[in-house]
Amino acid sequence: MKNSTIVLVSLIILIILPGMKLQAQASVTAQVFAEVIPALTATELSQLNFGRFSPETQGGAVLITPDGTRTATGTVELSGGTHNPASFYITGEGGATFSIMLPSAPAVLTNTNTSKTMLVSNWVSNPPQGIGAGLLTKGSQEIKVGATLIVGSMDENPVGVYTGTYAVTFGYN
Repeated sequence: MKNSTIVLVSLIILIILPGMKLQAQASVTAQVFAEVIPALTATELSQLNFGRFSPETQGGAVLITPDGTRTATGTVELSGGTHNPASFYITGEGGATFSIMLPSAPAVLTNTNTSKTMLVSNWVSNPPQGIGAGLLTKGSQEIKVGATLIVGSMDENPVGVYTGTYAVTFGYN
């Protein structure tokens, strides 16, 4: 009798189990977060200014470093007047890192009277350009940018004021 009861119970289980749906799962309500930080802003504090100089007979170059040092090559003779690197004030989330992207191509400066041109290239910055180059200590940092101005002879670059624009890009990392 015992064996027949076991067989009968086993048959009932085999018949009933395939129709039953066993629930072996659990649900949980989870949380999700997002945080909006201040927009990264850049303001030009001072313009890149190569100052006054004379190209003389053959020209050359005028270099401005991010720390403000100005030197000349070739026959270029430096004169008095104001000269300085560009300066930018960056603001955003305190402690965030950001990238600096300097121009990849030369900027063109045009004489406002004659339309003759000079090129600005070899851009350098402090901190140096690259991803994660800057740190917004207390939410801000000043960036200095220097470059090299290629100067032709007096015939190629006659007396006058030369102006132009360039783009520097700053972005969060």
